[in-house]
Amino acid sequence: MALAAEQRAEFLDGACGSDPSLRAELNSLLLVGEELSDEFLNSPLAGVLDRQIVEDDSATVLAVGQIFAQRFELTRKLGEGGMGQVWLAEQVSPVRRQVALKLIKAGMYDEAVVRRFRSERQSLAIMDHPAIAKVFDAGTTPQGQPYLVMEYVPGLPITDYCDQHKLSIKDRLEIFIHVCEGVQHAHQKAIIHRDLKPSNILVIEVDGKPVPRIIDFGLAKTTAQEVFAESRFTQLGQFIGTPGYMSPEQVDLSGHDIDTRTDVYTLGVVLYVLLTGLQPFESKRREKPSLEEWLRQLREEEPPNPSTKVSSDKDTSSATAEARRTEPRQLISQLRGDLDWITMKALERDRTRRYATPSELAADLRRFLNHEPVLARPSGATYRLRKYIWRHRVVTSVAAALLLLLAVFSVTQALQLRETIRERDHAKQERDRANQERDRATRIADFMTSMFKVPDPSEARGNSVTAREILDKASDEIGKGLSQDLEVQSQMMQVMANTYTNLGLYPRAYELAKRALDARTALHGPDDRKTLESMVLLGWILHFEGHDPEAEQLERQALATERRVLGAEDPLTLDTMIKLGGTLVHQGHFAQEEQLAREVIDVTTRSLGPESTLTLQSTNRLGEALLYQGRSIQAEQVFRRLLEVELRVWGPDHPEVLVVRDNLAHALYAEGRIGEAEPLYRDVLANSPRVLGPDHPLTSAVMNNLGDLLVASNHFDEAERMYRDALAIRLRTLGPEHPGTLDDQERLAYLLFREGHLHEAEMMQRETFAIQRRVLGPEHVDTLWTETRLAKTLLKERRYNDAEKIARETLNVELRLLGPKDGYTRATLTQLGLALAHTQRYAEAKAQFRQVIDRMGDTSERFDIWYDFACVAGVANQTADAINFLREAMTRGFTDADGVMADSDLNNLHASPEFQRLVAELKNARPAEQPK
Repeated sequence: MALAAEQRAEFLDGACGSDPSLRAELNSLLLVGEELSDEFLNSPLAGVLDRQIVEDDSATVLAVGQIFAQRFELTRKLGEGGMGQVWLAEQVSPVRRQVALKLIKAGMYDEAVVRRFRSERQSLAIMDHPAIAKVFDAGTTPQGQPYLVMEYVPGLPITDYCDQHKLSIKDRLEIFIHVCEGVQHAHQKAIIHRDLKPSNILVIEVDGKPVPRIIDFGLAKTTAQEVFAESRFTQLGQFIGTPGYMSPEQVDLSGHDIDTRTDVYTLGVVLYVLLTGLQPFESKRREKPSLEEWLRQLREEEPPNPSTKVSSDKDTSSATAEARRTEPRQLISQLRGDLDWITMKALERDRTRRYATPSELAADLRRFLNHEPVLARPSGATYRLRKYIWRHRVVTSVAAALLLLLAVFSVTQALQLRETIRERDHAKQERDRANQERDRATRIADFMTSMFKVPDPSEARGNSVTAREILDKASDEIGKGLSQDLEVQSQMMQVMANTYTNLGLYPRAYELAKRALDARTALHGPDDRKTLESMVLLGWILHFEGHDPEAEQLERQALATERRVLGAEDPLTLDTMIKLGGTLVHQGHFAQEEQLAREVIDVTTRSLGPESTLTLQSTNRLGEALLYQGRSIQAEQVFRRLLEVELRVWGPDHPEVLVVRDNLAHALYAEGRIGEAEPLYRDVLANSPRVLGPDHPLTSAVMNNLGDLLVASNHFDEAERMYRDALAIRLRTLGPEHPGTLDDQERLAYLLFREGHLHEAEMMQRETFAIQRRVLGPEHVDTLWTETRLAKTLLKERRYNDAEKIARETLNVELRLLGPKDGYTRATLTQLGLALAHTQRYAEAKAQFRQVIDRMGDTSERFDIWYDFACVAGVANQTADAINFLREAMTRGFTDADGVMADSDLNNLHASPEFQRLVAELKNARPAEQPK
């Protein structure tokens, strides 16, 4: 209708194609449109909206069924106050949905009331958080009656919901933490709620899970004048808030000293009620003190601790405990200690001693749930040690078992020594051997005793003693503690190197493994089993440190010796083949890994059984090889069968089970089944820190995998948090120059690019690229990929000459090293072509693509390079070429793309009739012939 009459026919030809019925329908609509008056959109709507519409102040009483503001049908009244009403309404246009309609009563248009109403509208409009009810619309009727259209929250007050569903203390805290996050979001938008109470925190269920919604910002106050300059409406001599939930500073009638810590206090009262069922100054349930008594208590008295409140009110303690799915004694025990400290810190009369922000309160509650020391409580050595032991009960149990094992070992050695001494008269040789064994046992016992002799935490640094400290102390002293027995020394070094490797502490593991290998080579020679064990372990550590070529060389050397000396079916030989496969897959040799894995599975299944450790580990390697070759469906089947066996054999908390669950999620993600992959990733991420420790490489790897999935589903904010957390772990454990750290940094930089933070992305890419050139070399594939991504960022910044220079340098290296068919080469070629197209050198870009395509030879299956070629032509406004190249891509089985076609520079191509005809052809094709 916006087109001139003479242009409409040509447009309809392109838009309707060969569909005469569509053409006729559009013609009829255009004919009707010509007969409409200019006032058409201002006329009443037909159908359901023909009913009574409230249009003037004479209708002072709203009624069910009325139409408000021409598009909201009133259903029932939800609530009413002195100044306004809230109605449940059905929005009838432009979409149908239930909403909460809040409006000032007709006739009550006092200036202060209107200012407060407008302030609430502005407060809600600038906030966007899952825990805050959304605002859909706002306006004023022609008679000046303001109204606000909000999300309808059909929930219960948070305390009623928790009591009706008998939620445990843990579940109540989880919901409350989300409430704190919502209030924190409001504070970040410079909004103080000032009336937080259970009736303003409603809980609904989404997908069966409770979700809080904060409502009623009618008393909200802004702390930033630029948000809404008219919102400073607090009047002297009036309370702003609800008695029982107000902070001490709110009852100060001056009203000039309210800040975000006021909401922290009211959150503390809500938390108090969630924990105890009573307000701080209630004596019994539903028996609140008078207003005067409450004001006196608020100013002069400290409320009792939550645990004291429950224990002192015996009449209601049983009902309170039952509503929290526990017994009175257990409830008091749960509240006593950390929860008492946290709640009372939030309820401090002196706000300088409260939590400064709701996020600090939420963080302390999260520490409590994670069995970590809370900041509200004075921290002593015994308290921290107890928290550490509970949080790492698996590790400490292992340490205790190790101590017991070493004690048994020492006793066994002593018994053997006694037996040897008893027989010393038989021969001098036996007597000498007994003396050697006795000395060795003594040295081991002394060494183990000194290893576990650590200072009292309260007398030393004030920190809790950890298994890691014990291990570090032992590794530091092993050189002098066992210097007289190189055999035992090398054995202990091997064990400790293995332990450090399992913890992901590779630099320390490498040092011990290298010393163990040198000692065993000197003691036993290069062909001894113990020497080979140390050689394989050292290669595995090199692999984890990112030195795959050196690791592969060491593992192949060990494997050749093992096959010659021990045989092809020896467990050590098979274990080396598994580790070699892991090193190969990291270098992209997926087919070789698959071959090794199948060989090991055949041998171990026959000789050791289908549920042996080596069989299960090699099966995991096979799944990885299939996955990285693009055979994700086969990989998924392998991982599912493997997971079923491992859960039966090892249980859910075994590290290998976590690895397989992560691989299964990776396979599902590769198949595009994001909804199934995401909960698997999150489950592994929730359990990995508990089982392996927060800094273990698996934890950071799962963070990256989940981050990739979140990027694919456009959840960039959470993906960025995952990437940054993973990078922080890598920096702590591997250092800034480790290939894994650099890979994480490049991944984060590309996400910043996707989010539009181009300058930050460019700086991070340049930093990563500089380190990669120095550490990995200028021709390493990781270096080249970062260089290509940097060119892409420069293109987005419209720095076409800089992008062209980088892309040319990278392309020359990739054509020489990787060849024209490699995906990295194609990506760089695309960046170069786009840079040339943007600088009006399309002919040069076209010649460059033709040259690479000619070098590729057979391109029958290479749809991707033709697709990229089409994008470059589209940017250069060469529509005919772009259409031809798209057709070339489709004839070669075009199924996917990397998003270049969505670039804003392709608008001219998208709008062209030729492109529209191509799209119409695709829509009319048979389903089997339709490319994605």
